[in-house]
Amino acid sequence: MEWILYISAGIAAIAFLILVIYLAKALQSLQVTLNSVSKTLNGLERQLNGVTRETTDLLHKTNVLAADIQRKSESLNSVVDSIKDIGTTIQRFNSSLQTITSSVNNAVEQNKDKVSQVVQWSNVLLEMKDRWAERRKGKSIEEKDLKEKGKERSYY
Repeated sequence: MEWILYISAGIAAIAFLILVIYLAKALQSLQVTLNSVSKTLNGLERQLNGVTRETTDLLHKTNVLAADIQRKSESLNSVVDSIKDIGTTIQRFNSSLQTITSSVNNAVEQNKDKVSQVVQWSNVLLEMKDRWAERRKGKSIEEKDLKEKGKERSYY
């Protein structure tokens, strides 16, 4: 019965050896997989560093752009305020023009009769001037005729 013990120990040793061989192969396969994962992680780390650098640059550019937009927005606000002031000034000017127009219309309405009389008197004066001019013209023609007749007599 001793020999059964030796055979069982041999079978156990062979089984242990087979187990060790399979574990070695599994560990070797796991080593290959871990090396592949390590290479992948290294590549990802490099890519992540590149993405991080690009993201940092993009964030910096975005901050510069935001500051520029803020500055331009503030400048635009002053332009809008100026345009608003111009609109207010134009409204005041229109109001003043309306007040002046209203005053002139009221004055014309109140002085309508006086204006009418001034127009009539100016028409009368213009007629008198025209008549006076015609008389002077008539006298000038008569004097000219007399002078010409006088010259004709002197020739004879």
